[in-house]
Amino acid sequence: MDHTESNLVNVRYMVEDVDKSVDFYIKYLGFSLIRNNAPAFADVVKGNLRLLLSGRTSSAGRAMPDGTLPFPGGWNRIELVVEDLSAEVTKLKKQGLHFRNEIITGPGGSQILLIDPSGNFIELFQPANR
Repeated sequence: MDHTESNLVNVRYMVEDVDKSVDFYIKYLGFSLIRNNAPAFADVVKGNLRLLLSGRTSSAGRAMPDGTLPFPGGWNRIELVVEDLSAEVTKLKKQGLHFRNEIITGPGGSQILLIDPSGNFIELFQPANR
């Protein structure tokens, strides 16, 4: 796959530990490493998604003019579509990963929120037609 920046959607997550986050996204969610400049920054890719993992020493971790510091967490999240949500959740729970909730189902499909090592959410989603 061509990983030139013009072909990618970029999302930045603030993280507490860049190396731990890189390991998480590669080992459990199938991302590939582009570069790792820990402890400041790394970027990983899956399909057309480039996930920028920014630590406190990165430029994105600098305080705002009012002194507010960026931090991980919140309710914004990336969504990864999976073929079999139940099987994926079972596999990840067996590997010791943690979820914010249980699988919920609505008219568009089923979803659950996986928590990364810094408290950021990853929505695993199975469309209703699968």
